[in-house]
Formats: sequence, C-alpha cells, structure tokens
Amino acid sequence: MDSRVSELFGSGSGQKSGCQGVGSNVSSGNGFGVSSKKCLKNAKKAKSRSSRNSKPSNNPPYLPPANLPPEAEEGNIEYKLKLIDPTQYRFEHLATQMKWRLQEGRGEAVYQIGVDDNGMLVGLSEEDLRSSLKTLGRMAEKVGADITILREREVDHDADIPRKIAEVLIRKVPDDQQFLDLRVAVLGNVDSGKSTLLGVLTQGELDNGRGRARLNLFRHLHEIQTGRTSSISFEILGFNSKGEVVNYSESRTAEEICESASKMITFIDLAGHHKYLKTTIFGLTSYCPDFAMLVVSANTGIAGTTREHLGLAMALKVPIFIVVSKVDLCKRETVERTVRQLERILKQPGCNKVPLVVSTADDAVTAAQQFAQSPSITPIFTVSSVSGESLNLLKVFFNIIPPLSNSKEQEELMQQLTEFQVDEIYTVPDVGTVVGGTLYSGICREGEQLVVGPTDSGQFLKLTVCSIQRNRSACRVLRAGQAATLALDTFDRSLLRKGMVMVSPEMNPTICWLFEAEIVLLFHAKTFHKGFQVTVHVGNIRQTATVKAVHGKEELRTGEKAVVCFKFIKHPEYLKVGAKLLFREGATKGIGQVTKLQPVSQSQPSQSEEEDEA
Repeated sequence: MDSRVSELFGSGSGQKSGCQGVGSNVSSGNGFGVSSKKCLKNAKKAKSRSSRNSKPSNNPPYLPPANLPPEAEEGNIEYKLKLIDPTQYRFEHLATQMKWRLQEGRGEAVYQIGVDDNGMLVGLSEEDLRSSLKTLGRMAEKVGADITILREREVDHDADIPRKIAEVLIRKVPDDQQFLDLRVAVLGNVDSGKSTLLGVLTQGELDNGRGRARLNLFRHLHEIQTGRTSSISFEILGFNSKGEVVNYSESRTAEEICESASKMITFIDLAGHHKYLKTTIFGLTSYCPDFAMLVVSANTGIAGTTREHLGLAMALKVPIFIVVSKVDLCKRETVERTVRQLERILKQPGCNKVPLVVSTADDAVTAAQQFAQSPSITPIFTVSSVSGESLNLLKVFFNIIPPLSNSKEQEELMQQLTEFQVDEIYTVPDVGTVVGGTLYSGICREGEQLVVGPTDSGQFLKLTVCSIQRNRSACRVLRAGQAATLALDTFDRSLLRKGMVMVSPEMNPTICWLFEAEIVLLFHAKTFHKGFQVTVHVGNIRQTATVKAVHGKEELRTGEKAVVCFKFIKHPEYLKVGAKLLFREGATKGIGQVTKLQPVSQSQPSQSEEEDEA
C-alpha cells in the first residue's frame, strides 16, 4: 500500500513489529495492507497475552475521538449525564437549551444520555435511563418537538448493575419554514440502477426486476423506450417528526408529503450515459446539492462513467456516499469484490477517503453522524431494489443525516440581497411564464420586484414574482438555499434563458465577457494554449469560451496549473470572484476558481473589433 495512504490511517495498534495495524477488519478488506498468516498469528497471541495480563480499570472509557469529541458549545449535539426529576427552574432552563440546539441544527438535535460533557461514557442504570428519557420527552413536548431513540448501548464498565447510554434524535419544524430540505444528487454509470432505486424509495414499492419502479421518474417517451435517463428529474422522500418515512405509498400527491414531512430529501436524478455528460455536470454545478449518492452496480463494478462522476463530485467538493445496487443478481463473493474495488479507489492518494461499510442499523447511525462531521468519511451501502435488502439502512441514514450549514450561516445568507439562479424555464397554461431554480442568498416573497439578466446586450429587465411553489405546494416566503419555482405572469419567455439570475434592484451585479481563473488541467491529449475553445460550467452558467491568454506560460500540459483568461463567445454572464469553475471539450477536462473579473464596460468588444476578428 502507498505510504501516504498508510499515514491517513495512522500506525494501527502501535506494535513495533512488522505486523502493525492488523485489526479485526482484515477479513472484510478494511485492514491496513498486512495479510500474512504469521502476522495474524502473532497478533492473536499478543491479544491473548494482553487480555490475561491486563487489570480492570476504574476509569470510565472515553468515546473514540473520531465519533464524539467533547461537547461543543455550538452545533446541534448535546451531552447529558442524567435528567432525573429536575426542579421547575432547571426544567425551564433545559427546555430553553433544547430550543437552542434545535435552532443550531435547523430543526434537528441529537442528545447523548449518560455521557459527560468531556465525552466520557459514564452510563446509567436501566431505571435512571428510563427516567431521563421520560424527562427528555417532557422537554420535547414543551418545545413542540418529537423524540426518536436512535440506539442504546451498554457501557463496558466494571459494575454489578449494567449501565447504558442512549442516543436520541429530537426533531421539530421551525415556525418560520415548512420543512428541512436536503438535496442529494444521484450519480453513477448507465444501467447501474439509479432511477429504479429512487423509484423504490419514493414510491414505497419494490421493483419487479424489469424496471417497473423507474417508469414514474421518466420525463420523455424515449427515456421510457430505452430505459435511460437523459434529463434531470426530481423526486422527494419525506420523514415526519417521529422519523417515519413519508412517500407516495401513503400520500397521493407531493402536497400531502410536504404537509406531513418535517424533513425532506430531494433527489436530483442525473443521467449516467456519457453522451449526456453536459446535463449531469449542469445538475451538479447548478442545483447546489448538499450530498452526492454514487450508485454502482454490484455485477459490473466500477465501469463507464463511474470514475468520472466520482471525480466531478470531488472536484466540486460535494460530500459523497456510495450505494452498491443489484446485489440480488450476483453471489456474495462478487458483491464483496466490488466493495473491495471501491475501497481501493477511495483510499488512493487522489481521493484520500476513509470507506465505511454499513451492514447494521448501528452502522447507519454512526455513518450519518461521521459523514456530516468529516468530509473524508465515505459510507458504502449494499442494497437491492428487487428484494429490498438493506433499503431500511439507507432510510435510517437519510433520516438522521444533518444539514451541512448551521443556523448562523443560514442567517448570514438570508441577510444579503436577493439572488435567484434560473435553471429551468416553463410556460404553464393559465399561469404564464414560470422559472425554476435555487435562491442563492436573501429572501424572496410573493409580489416582490426583481430584475433579471443579463440579456445578450448585458441589460437587466424588471419583473414581479406573482407566486412561489416548493415541491409543488404553495409557499409565501423563499429563504436562502431553498429551491423553488416562481411564476412571472405575463413576462415574455423568449427574453429568458438558463444561466440568468434574478436579483434585487439594489444590487449592482458584475457582468463580464472576460474573466480570469486559476485552473488545473486534469487531462488534455496535446497542449492547452491560446485560442483553444472549451465549454465552461460556473454554477448555472454553461457557455463556450475561448482561451485569450495563459499567464506565465505559452502552453499547458496534463496536470499543470496556470492562471488563464477566458472570453465568452455568445453573451456576457453574471459571475463572482471565488466561484468554482469546471471546463471540458471532448476528452479535455479541467477545474479551477474564478480569480478576477473584467466588468462589461471594460471588456465588451466594439463592433469594429468584432468585424476585425471575423
């Protein structure tokens, strides 16, 4: 194994022999690269000697630092040693504290009962634990929340009476919003089972093995005929305040799901075929997903666009987890081989990820919490959409996974001026022009006056937001980070295009033809130089641009970095310094960050210059 990967995992058990790092996970492919029989034998002997010679300790064990660090003042995780018969004053204080934790988690909080503030596992007797959970239930009732016991564990402690700790999820919809919404982009190679998996999760019925579950997700006739997704579609999976699944099996419409759910997972189903790659990239850059779910077929393994999709998610810094599908089609050995193949790729220096195979409900809870805390953790699920194997673990994971941004970051975004990115444009009978997209910052209300642009001439046009809908249900106020559709009444659709922004009239948006970006050329067959044309993706912008200059160098080769000046060829765009950039042309690919803008007044070419260039 590469030395850099070994450093990622540390030095194992600290033995000085050549067997360091041999642990209980060797047989499952999670070891540290040592597999000889001699090492295993020595490790077992050392373990038996240590267990004979070790004396019982009176100190309660600390929680592993990777799982639960000492309690933080901010965030939505609270440690409580015990909650037994508090006084009225103490009870009011505890309820206020719960409100604070719920606000920090945007409607969700996790309470660890039987754990000291410094992270020690002390544990409680059965009677004290039940009493503490009863008090916690009263606290939740007072603040209008529900509690769900995620898991209970016995503490390995030297005591006659068994001692336990409990992990409890508290959930309450904040008064100023409908539900907590998380967006998950679904990636993977063609025929890996992405749409079928989403169909099973959102419809509540297993697949028949011939793709029946995915039919409701397709938007076009040719998709139904070929069985391949070519466009971006959205599906929703809800969870109520008690952690129960809310989907189309019990609710007839999306409006009913929205009314019943406290937490909503919006799946962005993207195309797997290579010829639809531009659509997949647009979905990743434009819709701002919180997480990405990479679906890998167990029988074909890592094939086609799987590596490319994994690379795209990592380049855009979207946290990723993996679902190995179709485990019903192959033997257990084949599934394990695919999982080992994934682990090898994730541990490579380019990825530097720590794979975590989820096989029990306890693993799913741990995976959800560690995944949100550490970007290097990558959970791996093995599921079947036909037999339903391990689908419940995936649902537990979605139920517990917390939002990435806390309430403070959300407040800061909401205090900025309104900026809405236009991703889709429709004409709806009796409604008029409708635009779909994501509110990047600020707050948008019904009847609000905004300006939309830039047009081909670099202008911004006035418009009025007539009504707002989220997940097909009416909404009066839209907040930063939320996706929605806005009705614009009689506004001329021909004046709109994807890539535009709707902003507050007070904002002075910077639009430009020319911009500079610091890039890394991931792959190019020859040399990358002035005059080369690429398709640039920045947020919801997708346009061809010409390389006007490569600063400090005449040409670039694969793996090299440089500051490059690009010029859009069709119309000016609204950009921001610091925005992530991705460009491609055939096999050529690169990533980077916008570093400098030349506003349109400085960079717009005159008519004579355009004629000279022609």
